[in-house]
Amino acid sequence: MYECPNCGGNLKFDIPSQQLKCAYCLTTYDPYDITKTQDADESSDFDVTIFTCPQCGGEILSTDTSAAEFCSFCGASTILDSRISKEKRPTHIIPFKQTKEACKQAYIARIKHAPFAPDELKDKEYIDGFRGIYMPYWAYNITQKGPVSLKGEKTYRKGDYVYTDHYNLEGGLDACYYDLSYDASSSFSDDISQRIAPFYVKDSKKFTPSYLSGFYADTADVDSCLYEKDALKLANTTSYNKIKHTPEFSGVTFSGKNNDFYTTMTLHTYSETPERVLYPVWFMSYRKNGRVAYATVNGQNCKVAADIPVDIKKYTLGTLWLAIPIFVLLNFFFTIRPGVLLTCSCFLAIASLIVYAWEIMDIYHKDHRTDDRGYLSRRPHKSSAPDDKKTTASLTALMKSGSADGQRKAPGFIFSLAAVLVCICVWIINPVSDLWYYAGTVISFIGILLTIVAVIQKYNVLATQKLPQFERHGGDDGAK
Repeated sequence: MYECPNCGGNLKFDIPSQQLKCAYCLTTYDPYDITKTQDADESSDFDVTIFTCPQCGGEILSTDTSAAEFCSFCGASTILDSRISKEKRPTHIIPFKQTKEACKQAYIARIKHAPFAPDELKDKEYIDGFRGIYMPYWAYNITQKGPVSLKGEKTYRKGDYVYTDHYNLEGGLDACYYDLSYDASSSFSDDISQRIAPFYVKDSKKFTPSYLSGFYADTADVDSCLYEKDALKLANTTSYNKIKHTPEFSGVTFSGKNNDFYTTMTLHTYSETPERVLYPVWFMSYRKNGRVAYATVNGQNCKVAADIPVDIKKYTLGTLWLAIPIFVLLNFFFTIRPGVLLTCSCFLAIASLIVYAWEIMDIYHKDHRTDDRGYLSRRPHKSSAPDDKKTTASLTALMKSGSADGQRKAPGFIFSLAAVLVCICVWIINPVSDLWYYAGTVISFIGILLTIVAVIQKYNVLATQKLPQFERHGGDDGAK
């Protein structure tokens, strides 16, 4: 807690003024003028209170001693365990630029474009649950400096002949890329961090713990070496594209030794020691049926990334209101024969089967965070399986269960599969009466409808996440 020199009240960072503001006398102070005694020496560490969720093991940092109201990671209502610890001092921080109210308005504008979203996601009490958290990032500074030799060619046609001009271009490259950022928290999904990017480093300030007053911060637990090659590759690709699109080189195709023009060695690319930085994020979690959905808002520019499930009742009613008039209009203007109607229903059933299987594979990859390198780097003992094995595992594991809460239900694909089989049987029998075709079509559409409902259920699983487990003290997979 930072005490006001004027009245002894609690100082918290005020976003509109970008100053520390006393909650009682309303006096404001420069964040760099207010320091705790133990932080005054600008050591490599600073003291924080760590709140640990007893249900998922998630940790958030705070310079205050007040208990957090809920866990931002799993949605638990309380965080009970706390301790004082020293954390590595970041070099820079981007202070919150957008207030909680601005964040809420950005989220409301986003949710308005989701007519089938559950009512809970639009509830005022839920929207008030946004919490400001500084998320840790690694910032890489990349330098390219040295002589560059380029081989290129330009092909063009004159009359009946094709000409190729060869070029040997030499010059010097002097480029710098600052603050190429990658999230440094295994608890922060790479997908979410990418969706709320970018952060504009022009607003970054030299770090002082007073910026954290009134907010929380996540811990940096991903090794700085993890994304270094990505930063180097990004710098190389950017430089290559800038050279390629220079007007003087229009139409010229560059190549290097073994077609590796934009390599680290060719462009004399190297990385400086990465820096710890903190970026502002408004964070909110929605927990239901053993799953959690996140809504995150960039605290600098209000860019929104939200997991939005679908309310099945709203979706069903909405599609019926749309489908019935379309069906009536089609029958009014066109004469649809029973055989054609049955064929269409069969193709729709096959399409629903494909969509269902696709959802299942996406759910598997999301729940196992197969593309989240930061998360996987914290679990070295669990090596990644080949893609074909992952696909087999996803189909095996998730087709057995009809819901995310583990209740056994018939897999959704069964209904469409039955619809396809009914259509095939009618074709094989080839009855004279049209009633058989109409009956087969009705049965097929019922199967398709049930599969669509199952697809929506799977989508809701895909739009949410498993309750996080951080393999820290207190984690509990069965926590509700």
